[in-house]
Amino acid sequence: MANSYNKIILVGNLGRDAELRATPQGRQVLSSSLAVEDPSKKDDRGRPGTEWYRIKVWGRQAETLSPLLLKGKSILVEGRLSIQTWTDREGHNRYTPEVSVDRVVLLGSPGGGQAAQAREAHAVDDLDQTPADINADDIPF
Repeated sequence: MANSYNKIILVGNLGRDAELRATPQGRQVLSSSLAVEDPSKKDDRGRPGTEWYRIKVWGRQAETLSPLLLKGKSILVEGRLSIQTWTDREGHNRYTPEVSVDRVVLLGSPGGGQAAQAREAHAVDDLDQTPADINADDIPF
């Protein structure tokens, strides 16, 4: 098994706000659930099904991302997949896919609402503004 490789890349939406905790050793861990559309699974209306993954972000990255990872946020995660096993109250064995995240890319805002669109429009408008104190003849290119 010298040539083993465990890498997963998922794009989906957060199913709940991320929760930041500390391990007994003081290491920060941020956890949430990620819903990923699965077109091979169809519901009774013919819509794609959903696969759920538990995600965990560790250390400084967890602290930084904590206020940004809100329910509905569209993200890309890259990391290592493991399957966690546990027994429910009725004694049945359960399995949960869990991703230990190395990298997170924020793709969109929660819900993609009008406030987010207004912020994006304002940011684009700001890019189109030329500062008044710059003369076009002073630009070297």
